[in-house]
Amino acid sequence: MRVNFTAQEDIKAPLDQVFAELSDFEAILAAVTQQGGEVQRTDDGDATGVGSRWSSAFELNDKMREITVTLTEYVPPNAMAFVAVSAGIELQARVDLVALTSVETRVDVVVDMLPKTMSARLLMQPMKLARGKLADKFQSRVKTYAKELETRLNHTA
Repeated sequence: MRVNFTAQEDIKAPLDQVFAELSDFEAILAAVTQQGGEVQRTDDGDATGVGSRWSSAFELNDKMREITVTLTEYVPPNAMAFVAVSAGIELQARVDLVALTSVETRVDVVVDMLPKTMSARLLMQPMKLARGKLADKFQSRVKTYAKELETRLNHTA
């Protein structure tokens, strides 16, 4: 019982700038921390690359959740992929970027969730039933993030 979400957005900014923002992991970690989450890097490296790994604890629906995220592919400025594991659910996420023009970039995001335990299957069952609403919400969040990113990049240019 796999649950899959996809979204595609065009951003009016050059490919290199979009990738640099999307791969600014320090800023992402700071944002998670500002929202009350705890994050720490758990691999031995300082540079970002394949094998970089982070652990996070955050509250969701009045319950503390823990997640481990590993960068599994890192091909600047075109692609990143991650595997995240939490509560018996494996989440695979992929971000692909394509330059449409010298000043416009298409971002494709694919998230695939797969339960690894029986309790995770039960946890995901309502998601399967509400897949349409969740897919719309996912698309909306990607669109909002893309517009915020576009605004940020065009104000600093």
